[in-house]
Amino acid sequence: MSAKTSPAGGAAVDALLEPAFLEDATRRSMAEVRTLRRQAEQEEVNLSYTRRLLQGRLDIVRRELQRRAEHDGRSLVELLPEILAEKGRGPAHGLGRHQTVQPANPDAYESWVNALTPGVDLSSITELSDAKLEQGARALAEAEVGLSERRRGVQQVMDALAGELGRRYRDGEADVAALLADEGR
Repeated sequence: MSAKTSPAGGAAVDALLEPAFLEDATRRSMAEVRTLRRQAEQEEVNLSYTRRLLQGRLDIVRRELQRRAEHDGRSLVELLPEILAEKGRGPAHGLGRHQTVQPANPDAYESWVNALTPGVDLSSITELSDAKLEQGARALAEAEVGLSERRRGVQQVMDALAGELGRRYRDGEADVAALLADEGR
């Protein structure tokens, strides 16, 4: 990752990953815990979207390097359907979460991903030297590792908050009828 690029998700994710974020969840009201869970869910969606952008670029860069090494006569454009079909990738390792929100600021996430490869303009990938492509691939792969780690941390926060909500219902501290009444407003 570039020295100038902040970690994926920036300060909003940093705040979620602070131990203090969850420490007093048991003392917060149901509405506050739900709000915290929605906040974590939004950041997870943002990180997931950013990861898909990053992974798409990384797949294209790696495939271009492979095309060159194998002296594949096809153009990168001809290979895009193959790349986009995720051919050769293993099974998904995600948690299969149902997303109820959309990424908050897609342009910002695209800018973040683009900033990972300064001096490596991927819009003209076929004109880049092998060294530049390898530099870009390394930067993207390194950033993907950090992003995935932060995303897993946010998912753990979401799970902890959902667990706290579930515990309250299970232990009789919260009432389903009140939840339905709140949602009906």
